[in-house]
Amino acid sequence: MPLVLANQAQLIRSSQKDEHYQTFLRNNANEAFQTLAGSKRWLDWRKEIELLSDLAYYVLTTFSGYQTLGEEYVNIVQVDPTKRRIPSRVRRGLLVLCHTFVPYLLDKVLVCLENELEAGEENQGGGGRRRAASGPWSLGLWLRSGVRKAVGLLSEHQRRACLPAVFALQKGLTLLHRVHVALFYIHGAFYHLSKRSTGVSYLHVLGMSSDDRAIRTSYRILGFVSLIQLVITVVLQLNNFRQRQRARQEWKLYRNLTPSPQHVESSCPRAARCILCLEERRHSTSTPCGHLFCWECITEWCNTKTECPLCREKFQPHRLVYLRNYN
Repeated sequence: MPLVLANQAQLIRSSQKDEHYQTFLRNNANEAFQTLAGSKRWLDWRKEIELLSDLAYYVLTTFSGYQTLGEEYVNIVQVDPTKRRIPSRVRRGLLVLCHTFVPYLLDKVLVCLENELEAGEENQGGGGRRRAASGPWSLGLWLRSGVRKAVGLLSEHQRRACLPAVFALQKGLTLLHRVHVALFYIHGAFYHLSKRSTGVSYLHVLGMSSDDRAIRTSYRILGFVSLIQLVITVVLQLNNFRQRQRARQEWKLYRNLTPSPQHVESSCPRAARCILCLEERRHSTSTPCGHLFCWECITEWCNTKTECPLCREKFQPHRLVYLRNYN
C-alpha cells in the first residue's frame, strides 16, 4: 500500500492524543511523589517530575523505535529527511531531547535570569534573597546559583540593559513559535520545532484519502491568516517600541531642567513625593488614571510593566502626560 505524507489534521490529532496521555502520566507521577515526599518537596520538584514523565513517555516509544500512542491512533510513522527510512537511534534521541529537555532548560534559565536581574535592584535596598528554600539537590537552585554568579559579574548599567534583552528574547521565542505554527499550516510538514530541527516528518500508512486535498487547502488558508495576524501584531509591537523610544528622547530633552526655587518653596514635600524613587517628584508625569510620578521613574517602570504602580490599571506608555509648569 503506498505511503503519503501525513496532512495537518492527522499531525494535530496525533499531538493532541500524545498530550492527553502525557498529562495522565504527569498527574499520576505528581500524585505519587506528593504522597511519598510531601507537598513541600513536590512544589520544589514539580517541573522536574513533569520533565521525567515526558522523557519516560518518549523514551519508551520514540527512542525505542515504536509509535507513540498518538501516532498509532492516526496510523502515521516517523521518517528521516530521505522519506524512505525511519530515523536512526541518534536522530530519535536528539528529537526526544529537543522536544522535552531543551524547552525545560531554556524556560528555567530565562526565568532565573529575569528574577536575578529584577532582584538586583531590590537587594540593593535591603530586600535580600528569598529563594534559598529549595533542597540542596534542586536543579532550580543549581541553575539560580549559576545565573547569580553570572549576573554578579555585570555592572549596574549592564544589568539594566540585559533585563529588556531577556524580555525581548522571551517575546522572540513566542513569535518564533507562532511563525512555525503558521508555516506548518501552510506546508503541513513539521508540527513541532523539535521535529523541524531534526528533520523528522511523518508518512500516513493508509494512503491518501479523498478529502486530503481539501484538508490541506483549508489549513493553508488558516496559515496565511495566521501570518497576517502575526504581521499585524509585530507592527503594533514595533509602534509601541517607537512610542517608548520617543518618551525616552523627550526625557533626555528635559532631564536637565530643574524646578524653580519658588516652586520648591511653595510645594509641600509630602504631597510632591514620588512613590517609586521616594524622593521629591521632578518633571511630574500623570498616568491615565491620574496618579503622578517622576517622568524618569514612570517611563522606566513602563519598560517592564505597562500598568500604574498604584492602582494597577493597564495603559500604553504613549498615554503618559508630561505636566509642564505644574505646581
